[in-house]
Amino acid sequence: MSDKEIPRRVLKPGQSARIRVWDRATRTVRTVFESRDRLYEAPNWTTDGQLLVNGDGRLWLLPADGPADGPADGPAGGSAPPRRIQVTGLPDVNNDHVLAPDGATVFASANDWHIWEVPLAGGAARRVTVEDGGMHFLHGVSPDGQRLGYVRLEPEGDNWWASATIHTVGLDGQDDVAVTTDPGPADGCEWTPEGEWIVFNTEQFSTAPGHAQLARVRPDGTGLEQLTFDERVNWFPHVAPTGDVAVYLSYPPGTTGHPADLPVELRLVSVDAWQEPTTLVALRGGQGTINVPSWAPDGSAFAFVDYPAGSQDGAVAAE
Repeated sequence: MSDKEIPRRVLKPGQSARIRVWDRATRTVRTVFESRDRLYEAPNWTTDGQLLVNGDGRLWLLPADGPADGPADGPAGGSAPPRRIQVTGLPDVNNDHVLAPDGATVFASANDWHIWEVPLAGGAARRVTVEDGGMHFLHGVSPDGQRLGYVRLEPEGDNWWASATIHTVGLDGQDDVAVTTDPGPADGCEWTPEGEWIVFNTEQFSTAPGHAQLARVRPDGTGLEQLTFDERVNWFPHVAPTGDVAVYLSYPPGTTGHPADLPVELRLVSVDAWQEPTTLVALRGGQGTINVPSWAPDGSAFAFVDYPAGSQDGAVAAE
């Protein structure tokens, strides 16, 4: 285990965490749940209509059917509060967790720098990755459920991002394959629905530190292709299960990494026109907003988290 620890994120005074859903048919946003006590992050959408989030180092489930419009009322809001998944043997988790295609399993990155397999219904967790000197940050599960896509960090001193490359690994922690070899920071790797591509964000196409753009590559490491070419800093591409569109997080120009509490945008693109995005939502967020795949299984909606402060609304649907 590394002696480095990620400080657990908490809400600032007057701030809340709102778990929200953007509906593709109506192009509107609704708040499913609002918390002023616990900072929630990174929703996944389960096959039975629930949202999986992390908070306080634990995994939580809540119904995705919050109020029909507008923000929730009261300090909690929504139709039901999150309920903790009772898991044994699992270290504190961070916001990198992805559901397996079977709908019954979630793979999660923990603060021991390993990936763990967790029964969604609760029970004993199983460590997947082996001690190999690297840090493992999960972002994708292959469509056949047989491989995990993760970001591998190999720190040099206090520089965690000295090398950040995309890897895949089997469910037994074996057959680890480097998909990218450029040490320039890369993150957010996940398979497209048909399994032909891994989409991710990377700085390797830019000489400006922090200027991440979106790219795709074949799972065997061939066919690397840049997808976005703009002045903004683009992270975490998520292709819808329908395979026709993708949503991603877009930071202001000059942003380094993927920090929290910035004015960011959620952008929608056709997978045939990555350079023609539409801004769906402008919000206060970044880290924790949409780190992991968050589309509904039928592609009709996606979930995200924003973090408004005080009277600031924090998420406005674009016209």
